[in-house]
Amino acid sequence: MEQRKKTKGTGKRFLTGLLGGVVGGFLVIGGFYLANGSTLAPTSNNSTTSNTNNSKQTQVSNVKVDVDSDITKAVEKVQGAVVSVINLQKQQQSSNNPWGDLFGQAQDEDTQGSDSNDNSDLVEASEGSGVIYKKDGDYAYVVTNNHVVDGSNGLEVVMNDGTKISGELLGTDAVTDLAVIRISSKDVDEVATFGDSDALKVGEPAIAIGSPLGSQYANSVTSGIISSVNRPIADTSTGVNISAIQTDAAINPGNSGGPLINAGGQVIGINSSKIATTQTESSDISVEGMGFAIPSNDVVTIINQLEADGKVTRPALGIYMVDLASVTSQQQEQILGVPTSVKSGVVITQVSPATPAEKAGLKQYDVITKVDDKEITSTTDLQSVLYTKKVGDSITVTYYRGDKEETAKIDLTIDSTVLNKDNNTNSNNQGNN
Repeated sequence: MEQRKKTKGTGKRFLTGLLGGVVGGFLVIGGFYLANGSTLAPTSNNSTTSNTNNSKQTQVSNVKVDVDSDITKAVEKVQGAVVSVINLQKQQQSSNNPWGDLFGQAQDEDTQGSDSNDNSDLVEASEGSGVIYKKDGDYAYVVTNNHVVDGSNGLEVVMNDGTKISGELLGTDAVTDLAVIRISSKDVDEVATFGDSDALKVGEPAIAIGSPLGSQYANSVTSGIISSVNRPIADTSTGVNISAIQTDAAINPGNSGGPLINAGGQVIGINSSKIATTQTESSDISVEGMGFAIPSNDVVTIINQLEADGKVTRPALGIYMVDLASVTSQQQEQILGVPTSVKSGVVITQVSPATPAEKAGLKQYDVITKVDDKEITSTTDLQSVLYTKKVGDSITVTYYRGDKEETAKIDLTIDSTVLNKDNNTNSNNQGNN
């Protein structure tokens, strides 16, 4: 069983100890001097040996190497837009502190009715990363992970130059693990641009920028490659599969919410999680170089909704489903009756009443293979397509009923949150949409 860790930043107590250990491990190297008064070199025929001191100090060579590369140029384009995000929460009063209740009560009275941006009574709970993607008038907008801001009573954004700005949380989406923070644009000079994550190639360079272990290491840069695209990752908190970019660029706690960029300096993903260990029957195995980012095309769709509404409203078909690949060949032949040429798709196991799927005529055991001419190979594919749609949109579904291929136009009239409230039953081997 894989243990996937969201790379949320840790608190200050841990960082202070870590920094102490790191500083203690540094070796300070002083300057070296070379004496030139030895007799290692042959002398002249004059029998008198000269003791003249011709010592010279070691100097730095004036020969400079051009280290500009695709990576350095890409980092320069976006680094100024990368920020640290500090999650502020109310301090827990200690029962052992005889002054806690008294001062806590006084503070509550003093701050009652004060501006919501006043973070004086809050303490740092954790840190993550983020990237400024938009500047509009008096405001600028930062995208980060939902788990970075989760549980916050206040937010602070640390700019590239160390300036701290109070942040306002506009909206979050637990399914895609994204959040949008609004800050004053006064100190914002640079914004990042999004690249096309659908155009990514496995093996192309990938660069992660963020604040691993907190803002003490802000704007740390690691590089690697795109290891895989469209990697289905199950979010343990929501039970929903999302399609992610896999990279071997080092991603550590605190990198969450920071950008994954391409060689052109464009944001192609928002770093979200990594696999640290995987379990076998006999032991746990440490894993390196398996980080995951939310694709930029999905990010743009979500943050536009979060800016406008503070939440994401998703349409639903009203079906329960499983991957065709998980159905045995015998069941495919005897129950589904699909042609042997159909190797992948989504099997409808149940259609909820009065839903878009039922109104369009879809039935149990239909096998969906395309949505709007896009190949559907798994439930993740179908979810990903629906996540790009809005309630009120229409889609064309291609499916097999037995050995016949058919199409149906479906009007997406139901909000998935409403449908999920009505459908409280859900098995471990099937998803609903």
